[in-house]
Amino acid sequence: MDQLRAMRVFARVVDEGGFAKAARALDLAPPVVTRVVAELEDHLGARLLNRSTRSLSLTEVGEQYLEKVRSVLVDIDEAEAEAGAATREPRGNVRLLCPPAIAVHQLAAQLPRFRARHPQVTLEISAPGPVDNIDESFDISLFARRSPPEGEFIARRLARTEVVVCASPAYLDRRGRPRHPSDLSEHDTVIPPPSAMDGGGITFYRGALDGENSSFTMKRRTHPTVATTHIDTSYAAALAGVGISGLPSYVIAGALLDNRLERVLPAWRLFDLTLWAGMPTRRHLPARTRAFLDFLLEIFGGEDRDPWLAAARCSTKKR
Repeated sequence: MDQLRAMRVFARVVDEGGFAKAARALDLAPPVVTRVVAELEDHLGARLLNRSTRSLSLTEVGEQYLEKVRSVLVDIDEAEAEAGAATREPRGNVRLLCPPAIAVHQLAAQLPRFRARHPQVTLEISAPGPVDNIDESFDISLFARRSPPEGEFIARRLARTEVVVCASPAYLDRRGRPRHPSDLSEHDTVIPPPSAMDGGGITFYRGALDGENSSFTMKRRTHPTVATTHIDTSYAAALAGVGISGLPSYVIAGALLDNRLERVLPAWRLFDLTLWAGMPTRRHLPARTRAFLDFLLEIFGGEDRDPWLAAARCSTKKR
């Protein structure tokens, strides 16, 4: 039995949540993955996983063993990275956790550039839903937060994004352009449902983040046109002229540039989020991970500002 290989397979089964998913990720036949884990358990003389037809869970021994396995694999990866960083071209897989909206509206369009530079690197992108902190089972986690992240990991700022109000020009031509947040009570809106809103109201902040600003809280409408927390549904609804929506600048930048959407209330913003790239604490990053991190910093800018509103020439006006 190749014990190192078995450890990697076992860790991937846990990360993927099943034998079939791990087999696809490792490009192995499912029976091979099952056999490797069974041989590892026989070698250790202990059951690592509880299996059923619908679920998979770690035993108490499995949890303890997995913690040690991860430490061993990180040390091996670090040793390989340190030994080959000076001469080896970045190659291999980079496992990336990312919010779906960032993957769709930002990363996808940039991937050909990264591929041209590093043809030996494969990105495994997981985008199951919102991400607000690092997941140590991934090489890099992209996440958005209002406050700085806390924890024993590495985090690099990528950019700041403002959540601003927008609508299609056709809708605004038909219904008029609000001059103050209070005017939104007369408009169709696409907003989160009550369960996702703090205090039942929407607070607007006047002026740029780095200037003097005031706020205005509007009590939510009883019956918005669409109530959803799904960013791309809100985006599609705004494009279709359903109503006025609040969306992150990184989602709407392209639509602002080609006039499919128009920023409403340009002196006001809803709130700001900072985009971060987080990684487990390691002494030496693999060359492939470093290459992708450098690429992220290049395309996003790495500064505490909103590059998307600036590019669309509709940054929040200072008072």
